[in-house]
Amino acid sequence: MMNYRLLGWCWLLLLSRGVAAAEPLPPASPLFDSAQVDAQAFLQQHCVDCHAGSSGEGEVNLEALRQVEATTAELWKRVWEQVALKEMPPADHSSQPSALERWQFATWITGELERALRDAGGFQTHLHPTKGNHLDHDLLFGELPPGLEPPSTPARIWRIHPQAHLVRLNALIDREPEFDPQHPGLRAAGDFIPPNEDGEVKVYYGLDRVIGWVGGTAAYAASITGFPAMLSLSDHHGLRDYADLYSVNGAEATQIASNAEDILRFMAFGPLAEPYQFADKVSEIDEKYKHPDLRGLAQSLFYAKEVKRPLTPVYDLLQQPVADAEHIQAAVTFLFRSLTGRPPQPDEVANYQAIVQSAIADLGTQEGALLGLSSIFLDREALFRTELAEDSPADRYGRRMLQGQELALALNAALCYLPPDEALQAAADSGRLQTRDDVAREVTRMLGDDSLRKPRMLQFFREYFDYDRAGSICKDTKSLLAAGGTTRAESHYRAMFAMAAHTDRLVELILAEDRDVLTQLLTTDRVVVDPAVDAAYFGQYISDLAPPVDPEAKKNAPQRRVTIREADFAEGQEIHVRVAQVVQPGKTQRLLTRLPSDQRLGILTHPSWLVSHSDAMDNHAIARGRWIRERLLGDAVPDVPITVDAMLPDEPHKSLRERMRVTREDYCWRCHRKMDPLGLPFESFNHLGLYRTQELGQAVETQGEIIDSGDPELDGPVDGPLPMLEKLAHSPRVQQVFVRHAFRFWMGRNETLSDAPVLQEAYRAYRDSDGSMKALLTSLLTSDAFLYRKTLHH
Repeated sequence: MMNYRLLGWCWLLLLSRGVAAAEPLPPASPLFDSAQVDAQAFLQQHCVDCHAGSSGEGEVNLEALRQVEATTAELWKRVWEQVALKEMPPADHSSQPSALERWQFATWITGELERALRDAGGFQTHLHPTKGNHLDHDLLFGELPPGLEPPSTPARIWRIHPQAHLVRLNALIDREPEFDPQHPGLRAAGDFIPPNEDGEVKVYYGLDRVIGWVGGTAAYAASITGFPAMLSLSDHHGLRDYADLYSVNGAEATQIASNAEDILRFMAFGPLAEPYQFADKVSEIDEKYKHPDLRGLAQSLFYAKEVKRPLTPVYDLLQQPVADAEHIQAAVTFLFRSLTGRPPQPDEVANYQAIVQSAIADLGTQEGALLGLSSIFLDREALFRTELAEDSPADRYGRRMLQGQELALALNAALCYLPPDEALQAAADSGRLQTRDDVAREVTRMLGDDSLRKPRMLQFFREYFDYDRAGSICKDTKSLLAAGGTTRAESHYRAMFAMAAHTDRLVELILAEDRDVLTQLLTTDRVVVDPAVDAAYFGQYISDLAPPVDPEAKKNAPQRRVTIREADFAEGQEIHVRVAQVVQPGKTQRLLTRLPSDQRLGILTHPSWLVSHSDAMDNHAIARGRWIRERLLGDAVPDVPITVDAMLPDEPHKSLRERMRVTREDYCWRCHRKMDPLGLPFESFNHLGLYRTQELGQAVETQGEIIDSGDPELDGPVDGPLPMLEKLAHSPRVQQVFVRHAFRFWMGRNETLSDAPVLQEAYRAYRDSDGSMKALLTSLLTSDAFLYRKTLHH
């Protein structure tokens, strides 16, 4: 039951420390002066010819459009997107603004929208990760315009990632294994927490101490107690962890407060269990306690007598019949650093010590210590990371360099979820984290130490490729069976969550080699598989006729209703993958093998990516094409107007390509021309990722085209996904776009024109090092954009 007195304490702390995320501060540039932008002249010269009066194209009248205000905001948003993405004026229009003029006009609009909507819900659309490509690529990677302000990032308070929060809490209650260089794929302390077989990301109490249970594996899973991620994350394709996107709402704070006492109680006393549940061996448990009626209950678990959880100063404090100041101080100091990532200041220790002592005076040692220590879980810095640089002198541009502890936390958070290791903390404490060279030294050390787990690197590739969404794509049962799935739908979802872990491992292998990283990910023929499960998904769809019944098949074995040819995996190397904590350790071995080079090439042809970019009943060529357009070509597609019914006709006897004829209507094709020709080559795979050469009795059409890529070398027709991927994977432009996405992920914001030097230098570092991710990251993490903060007024 929720301790409401505890919640009262926590809310008091929230109010005193503050958890609201800092309002994002829009960067300024000397290149841009709103007074010099004549919006009316721009519209008259480039837009009004087609959009005047009631007969304006698309029924849009820009002739009478004047200042930006709440009543005209929606129209101005459309104008901003159309101008920024070079949709307006169209390419055949005689009057074309320069890229710099487009940027100045678009920046004027977003600035005016921020002003006009400040008291009407605000305007932050342009800060969203999906809008990063609205800044022209050639402006960033072309000749730098004169008068460019040095890069910096707005001063901010950045809410920590839900995984970072969960990993820190897990470290309080579970003693995770250290990194094993002989088995680098196994989960180690500090790694991210993968979803279980049902897609839940949870931390569990006392798993390493369980020696047996009543009932089968389902009963075992149901009896384990734990908690899921308590901080939210936007559920959209692409990068999701931006500094200006999140705060902590009341429901999240309540969850954290509610779980804090349970975590502390487990830290002090271990599993909440009866004495009979503890033994050296299961055989010592009295038979009367192995009754089937206990299945799925906490009382059905049996624990080893040996204590395996971390024994911390919190444990020491709660062992005292009468708490003394020394034990309270030690518990506060330990818990503060574990949750915030930094040692507390003396006044912070004194503040929390007073809270704990006051609670103990009211409630006694045990309940009072649990209540008082729980307040640290809602400290601002347990949930947010400050990047204010208030103690640094400002340069003539108003920029302040992150220093010392604040810089240590920023640098650590770029790679890790746990608090800074001893070496980084020592550098901050001793004044050896003040300069760019200091940062380069620590980045090089951290990237070279495999035992220091760096889950943020893997998180970037999960969000960049979106291959981890496959298990969350709900499939229509009938369509699942018709595409080659089994009669057990839950087996499909579990296979997809497992495949994401397999792709994780492949990404890690390529990162370890650290050569041509993006090219390898797009074109490798290597794959990590569980042969017993994945052979079907990497196989070939043959016919919609049911296969003959196998008389040797086990009773109730899942049957397929169509004919497929399962993949015959080549002999490979046994390796380990990271699995959820609740999965038994013996299930971590997988096979590293190779795929037929005439069928698949790179992650975009793996079922995990293909299913992630499908829908409930069919392929999604539009989503796949949009991914290519945005993630590889650096372009974007305007948002679909709310008046558009974006549905394909329901024609089950026609191919997807035939049904997509509706997107070629004039009103739709203007945007779909950017996506459809890039996604249709993937029709050589069905929506479960099976390779196919026929669809509905006809040869599958896989022709497509790359258009308006920004690089004439790329543009042209492509015959299938493999030639297209080979072409894209070796393109300098594609590598530059990849650098842009890496910048966004590690800076937690979209790039601005002032960031052009940082992006160009990062690309050079990547290119000159033969595609090294370490070189790219070192460049980004030692850049002005990462090191300097700037307030709006200076």
